[in-house]
Amino acid sequence: MATCYRHPAHETGVSCSNCANPICTDCMTATSVGMRCPECAKQKTKIHTLASLQAEPRVTYVLIALCVMAFIADSVLSASLGGGGVVQRQGALIGIGVDAQGPYGVAEGEYWRLITGGFLHGGLLHIGFNMYILYWLGTMLEPSLGHVRFLSLYLASLLAGSFGALLLNPTDHTVGASGAVFGLMGAAFVMQRARGIDPMQTGIGMVLLLNLGLSFLLPGISIGGHLGGLVGGGLAALAIERIARVRSPWPTAAVCAAVGAVSVAGSVWASLAERAELTAAIAVFLGS
Repeated sequence: MATCYRHPAHETGVSCSNCANPICTDCMTATSVGMRCPECAKQKTKIHTLASLQAEPRVTYVLIALCVMAFIADSVLSASLGGGGVVQRQGALIGIGVDAQGPYGVAEGEYWRLITGGFLHGGLLHIGFNMYILYWLGTMLEPSLGHVRFLSLYLASLLAGSFGALLLNPTDHTVGASGAVFGLMGAAFVMQRARGIDPMQTGIGMVLLLNLGLSFLLPGISIGGHLGGLVGGGLAALAIERIARVRSPWPTAAVCAAVGAVSVAGSVWASLAERAELTAAIAVFLGS
């Protein structure tokens, strides 16, 4: 039989529940997790609260910082060069357009516009509103999803918003994080419903309905971008809930990548279709 590690003359069949050292009756301290030796009994078990288990929404902060930096860069360059929207002209989302230098846009291979358009904004009110909603949703979703899942969801929503914008208005210059933000709203709505929470009671439902209404009522808003982001984010969230028990974030990232890939393919198709129509119209005009 084992002997107590502090009293070798005392035989015992009990071990410390923490360090597993054999202990005699003189050394035993009863705790809620079993008998412990004197040293381990002095240690306090670390308590994990919900706040300590949650991840800091770092990705949300980075996304906001990128949008703000792009807005500042556009403002500074526009002021120094004496023209408006220098950065926006190079990075705004547009399927196909024609200027003095010829055709440009996604249809001409400028695929970066599918991403960059989501980081540019048309004014202080525009960026202020989008960043406020992004902060609200990001600090709600990222701690529960984790950094990789949240970033995957955001990018999938952004690309889906680009697809929606180009599908409805492929010749319009479109900027703003609204498509991605609508995707996060759709994802939050789906996830709350899946977990037995009423989105109308948490505020998500009302905010979503209000923003959808404004999308159709106010001029200059990309309805396609908002609806595309909403659908993309909602579909990604449905898939995320299906595989919620998988600890690894990579299956979720793969699902979001699939949503993004379909959105990119759809965006290119919509742009090329519009270019074909534009080319045909120019040919008819020149022929007449």
